[in-house]
Amino acid sequence: PETIFTVFKSLIIMNIFEIVNQDNHCGYMTHIICACMSSHILHQSLICSFSNYNLVAQFGNTCYCNSVLQALYFCRPFREKVLAYKIQPRRKESLLTCLADLFNSIATQKKKVGVIPPKKFISRLRKENELFDNYMQQDAHEFLNYLLNTIADLLQEEKSQERQQNGKVVQNGGSGGGGGSGSSTGEGETEEKTQQTWVHEIFQGTLTNETRCLNCEAVSQRRWSECLSNVKPSKMRVKKLPMILALHLKRFKYMDQLHRYTKLSYRVVFPLELRLFNTSGDATNPDRLYDLVAVVVHCGSGPNRGHYITIVKSHDFWLLFDDDIVEKIDAQAIEEFYGLTSDISKNSESGYILFYQSRD
Repeated sequence: PETIFTVFKSLIIMNIFEIVNQDNHCGYMTHIICACMSSHILHQSLICSFSNYNLVAQFGNTCYCNSVLQALYFCRPFREKVLAYKIQPRRKESLLTCLADLFNSIATQKKKVGVIPPKKFISRLRKENELFDNYMQQDAHEFLNYLLNTIADLLQEEKSQERQQNGKVVQNGGSGGGGGSGSSTGEGETEEKTQQTWVHEIFQGTLTNETRCLNCEAVSQRRWSECLSNVKPSKMRVKKLPMILALHLKRFKYMDQLHRYTKLSYRVVFPLELRLFNTSGDATNPDRLYDLVAVVVHCGSGPNRGHYITIVKSHDFWLLFDDDIVEKIDAQAIEEFYGLTSDISKNSESGYILFYQSRD
């Protein structure tokens, strides 16, 4: 479906983010632009030493995928759902089954140090989407958006099939009468479009527009008869905050004078703790507090060149993943990835996708 992009300003981060909005919802994800080359993932069991980590082996131009998977693995609600899917009755191979196999291989590794090749996952990705079936630079956010939407579609399809099977059982065991079958099918199609999956539960929030009349102070829910000519511009506010808040920092912009995209290396300070204040008056969870758990970082000077690395937090440690290299870093070192204070087009290592996990 066609995606609508909405822009809002966070009062804490004070930076413009592009949020994917679908029917006034924050979609499954957020928007991005970029690329790179590699593929390794770290084992979760890091309680006291790096020797407890297992990496995913590198092969080919796949760091756009590698960095996102590393970040998602350390988003606990998402990881738990994927691992739970692994133990369900076996289904035909899909991107989700391959991801579940990969996450399970990482989580169940007994060796203290090792590598895990994600060949099966990459192979499936390239088979399902020809945009990734090459060795060119790829966009990490496009991959993230595609992955989450694909998983949600698969889960919805499985729910639909289960509902149809249950319906057949009821129909075969019932008293007959096919008069209501047509209307039930139509309702089923409507329900399928609005089915909620655990992808929605984790990543989806709700955005709302608020327009205020400068005369009567009424908001957009009311109709004005005499005040329509004196209306304050609408504001986009958050009505429902998601469990995982995935934010994209707009790091690339098309420059007409250059006839190409250039990197925006502006310094953007993203906090370790985040609370959004641009919530609507009827927000369901306005005081929700978030902790930064992962950052996908773009290294380079433009969208068609460079490299992706990932910073993750686990067991109160901050770790930097750079392909098959993993090192512990101090929390203060994250400041190095805020961006530059001067020339916006210089080569830089800049935070690109931020993953915040709610405390509740």
